[in-house]
Amino acid sequence: MVQATLTTRPLVSVVTPFYNTSSYLAECIESVLRQSYSDFEYILVDNCSTDGSSEIAETYARRDQRIRLIRYTEFVSQLENYNRALIQISDASQFCKIVQADDFIFRDCLKLMVQTFERSTSIGLVCAYRLLGDTVDCSGYPYRTPILPGKEVGRWYLRTGKYIFGTQTTVMYRSSLVRHHNPFFDASLPFADLKKCMEILERWDFGFIYQVLSFSRPDDDSIATATSARIKFQPFALDRYVIVQQYASVFLETTEAALVRKKAKQEYYRVLAKQALHLREGNFWRYHAFGLKTLNQALDLPYLGLQIGLELLWLASNPGWTTARVLRFAKRKYAHSNQPPRQGPSLT
Repeated sequence: MVQATLTTRPLVSVVTPFYNTSSYLAECIESVLRQSYSDFEYILVDNCSTDGSSEIAETYARRDQRIRLIRYTEFVSQLENYNRALIQISDASQFCKIVQADDFIFRDCLKLMVQTFERSTSIGLVCAYRLLGDTVDCSGYPYRTPILPGKEVGRWYLRTGKYIFGTQTTVMYRSSLVRHHNPFFDASLPFADLKKCMEILERWDFGFIYQVLSFSRPDDDSIATATSARIKFQPFALDRYVIVQQYASVFLETTEAALVRKKAKQEYYRVLAKQALHLREGNFWRYHAFGLKTLNQALDLPYLGLQIGLELLWLASNPGWTTARVLRFAKRKYAHSNQPPRQGPSLT
């Protein structure tokens, strides 16, 4: 008689919150089920889908006992759905991996991330390269340093602005941190995932894997309509500015923190100045005004005016470049005006 042996491998909680992602949900689920690391629970959370996504998830849940499908009857925002999915992870779970429903992960993703966590109990966050469409993303992290103190990674990000955290699909969290914070993400913030990374790095170490372990689909209209709309609002400029203002004094010495904050403000308002010259409408400015409220700040209009003046001065001193930009802008406007109207969510 062959006796069963108990596994000693850590349990990983894989979580996929979804809403109307029927085009890609099966590919996402199958990428998890094909993992070379098998000791995981898989939690699928339906945010009131109407396109057959829930039925796809139910089909897989019937086939594999590691899958739990949870259907909610109240529709909430994306981050709120992520938060209510994360509270479902097992008390026995040691590591937690979100896989967004329009993404997928490669076969050794869970195995390599768990192995990295097992290097040290001080690691709270693990990341890797990702394939963003046809481009390898999250590059720039110092080579041959698979583990760094979180404070050092935080300083490095504040100094360089190099974003290596990808999306929720790109990282893995220590489950105790997920259970300790409820809600895990601040759903009121457009940059909640970056803030969470910085929050973890303040007290925990960081692990990095020099392999592409996930795929993100950046350009599909059925998935990314809202995301694409948000991109037009220059969210990454706002995200970095807010994070620098909040965390410079946490990770940097006083003098350097002041210099980094000053540089971040200049860079941010230079972006706003360029957008002002493109005659951005009210929704753009309301988006930034809302984001700045997290710092108890309002738009610094005199400083914005100064940056607009500097941008105009630069354009006047580079007439060839200015002409080329005007032509490109006119071409985009013409192309947009000749497209049929698109249906889908929009930022207001």
